[in-house]
Amino acid sequence: MIGAMDTPMKIMHVVTSLDPAQGGPPAVVTRLAAAQAALGHDVSILAYADPAAAERTARSVAPIPGFERVRVHGLPPPGRLVRFTGSDVRAFLDPLIRGHRALHLHGIWDTLLIHAAKVARRAGVPYALVPHGMLDPWSLSQRAMKKKVALALGFGSLIRHAAFLHTLNTDEQHLIGPLNLNPRTAVIPNGVFLSEIEPLPPRGSFRAKHPELAADPYVLFLSRLHFKKGLDYLADAFAIASKSLPRLRLVVAGPDDGARDPFVQQIARLGLTERTHVVGPVYGGDKIAAFVDAAAFCLPSRQEGFSVAVTESLACGTPVVISDQCHFPEVQEVGAGRVVACDAKATGEALLQVLSDADLAARMGQAGARLVRERYTWPKVAELTMAMYDKFMPR
Repeated sequence: MIGAMDTPMKIMHVVTSLDPAQGGPPAVVTRLAAAQAALGHDVSILAYADPAAAERTARSVAPIPGFERVRVHGLPPPGRLVRFTGSDVRAFLDPLIRGHRALHLHGIWDTLLIHAAKVARRAGVPYALVPHGMLDPWSLSQRAMKKKVALALGFGSLIRHAAFLHTLNTDEQHLIGPLNLNPRTAVIPNGVFLSEIEPLPPRGSFRAKHPELAADPYVLFLSRLHFKKGLDYLADAFAIASKSLPRLRLVVAGPDDGARDPFVQQIARLGLTERTHVVGPVYGGDKIAAFVDAAAFCLPSRQEGFSVAVTESLACGTPVVISDQCHFPEVQEVGAGRVVACDAKATGEALLQVLSDADLAARMGQAGARLVRERYTWPKVAELTMAMYDKFMPR
């Protein structure tokens, strides 16, 4: 909480959408804002209001501790021309932004962020910018020419004028350095609210809702079903581990983002359809129950900023096998799982090692739970953001 000598800050987070189906930023923004508000600050969020996603958004924020202290400003989605020129958008933003101590902009490739940054500069309000992994080499290689043009036409200015870039891990900090877009960076990770996890549901809760799993061990993948998440690597890795573990199953949870059908087809070619369960999105208590019942969590992603799903799995005491492109070396350092190359063979062998040794898996689970509680909770993260505001945005 704010001490007697401290002054509450007025902070606004700006993000394109709060729809949890978008993955990444929405879940992070809502929890960071709630954690900052719990410290006694005046915190709000500005996002385009998507009527079609309103129910999903309401469900996703309901369990967040302290979110009732956060105000949400919904900006009507404009037509393409207005969204590009920004005249109406900036007129809407101006009275909302003036008087703030700091803005926190999330993402890169949306003109809403450019409009907010321009209004903030005119009003003398400094802003931090969180790329959420969108500036690392893999991300920039996707639609590379379009992004190169975008950086030249306005998004480069958005980045350069930020008071600092909020990177999610040290790898990201090093990867974006050669772009020479902004030398001021601060590493601030994502976190979890322990109250959203504890007390852990009893083992068997997820299985009770999915009797097709029986008592067999399963590997859990929980994320958007998108190419970058490495589902193709996961299918081949599961095939490798399955040869030695004939009872092993694979549970794939998350909203489809274009990779579901190719994954299902690959699993069929491998002859693993009966042992693979694509269950769709899971949220809240069902998500935590899925982690608790899993023998291991696996995310062989081609690119991550800072995966909340990995952190939640660790917090639940579930060992993890992740790619080095998840940029979470602490997993390996403290013995909470395995960090391997973004490769099916390495992933499959790591899964086999973890799943074949119950004592090792138990030690990994304990190390992961301890790691999260010591370093990666939202209250700790919120305090770090306030320190970075004071460092880079002097009063």
